[in-house]
Amino acid sequence: MEQRQPAVEVVVSMANPAFWKGKRVLLTGHTGFKGSWLALWLAEMGARVTGLSLVPETEPSLFNLLNGKPAAAEICDLRDRHAVAARVMLAKPAIVLHLGAQALVRAGYRDPIGTYETNVQGTAHLLDALRIAPDVRSIVVVTTDKVYQNPETALAFVETDPLGGHDPYSASKAAAEIVTASYRSSFFSARGIGLATARAGNVIGGGDWAEDRLIPDAVKAWGGGRSLMVRRPQAVRPWQHVLEPLNGYLMMAERLWDNPHFAPSLNFGPDHQAAATVASVLDRASMAYGGGEVVHGDGSEGPHEAGYLMLDSTRARDTLGYSPVWNLDETVTRTMAWYRGLAAGQSAADLCLADIGAFEAVPALPMRAAV
Repeated sequence: MEQRQPAVEVVVSMANPAFWKGKRVLLTGHTGFKGSWLALWLAEMGARVTGLSLVPETEPSLFNLLNGKPAAAEICDLRDRHAVAARVMLAKPAIVLHLGAQALVRAGYRDPIGTYETNVQGTAHLLDALRIAPDVRSIVVVTTDKVYQNPETALAFVETDPLGGHDPYSASKAAAEIVTASYRSSFFSARGIGLATARAGNVIGGGDWAEDRLIPDAVKAWGGGRSLMVRRPQAVRPWQHVLEPLNGYLMMAERLWDNPHFAPSLNFGPDHQAAATVASVLDRASMAYGGGEVVHGDGSEGPHEAGYLMLDSTRARDTLGYSPVWNLDETVTRTMAWYRGLAAGQSAADLCLADIGAFEAVPALPMRAAV
């Protein structure tokens, strides 16, 4: 196992609302789980957000519950090169946050070609349109923690580790990393435009109803009075609240604005001690939800998925001052409270804004972080 160094006192950095006020932002994937949270946060900071995405894939969806208000919505398929180019020209973005993707591992097994078309070709379509956009200055392409070759050695991945991907989703995101690096070196660097990739995964938080995700599956099962069947209860993942990597993406875009060459890629994940098994997360979730039965599988069902995955976010800490705000207990408790609040009649917007406000308030306090 990787040895941990002593903990030090740090103050967590946070996205700067003054920076975002009035900025023209193109946000792809704005109808998805993470995109909906990010669109709302950007709107609260005064950004002028244009969203580019497909219609929401789930019902309910956080985007629909928020009434689509945080962004001027443009429904567009990233696989349609000409439509993407037209939307980019109309938006005239200064900053681009590219979250649009086919984002599910098991969906990638069912439709590998569609996954590659969206995640690889779609990324190329966007970047090709942006290379002639007159006002763009900062671009963050979001990939995943699964872009690395994973021998499952129980070591946390650093940004210079080899890229890979056992399954179509992971491979498509690794390929998107290569496409991004090519466009950066071929077109954007010479123009002084910041282009970098952000790697994060296994986010949880209120408003996610996607298939084959742990907390949404748990809420749907327990809310219906059913037991939750878990395929791989001992799988270890870097769990974090959705606001954690979103904060990283925002800070990354801010830094690229003034220093386009500061980093080609960054990991955004929790401290190493926050890695936890699926079973452990569900124990916390059941307690916070008020009860819920879980049936543990033996790990043999379904296609291959990594058993151990962890990121090293040292570079993000050193270059941005990035550090997790909420530990795993706080993350799970807030997530389940969000779903309970929605079921009790609270509005999704109020629940999200309350979490954003609490999240932004924490960095005023000194935090302990492993380095």
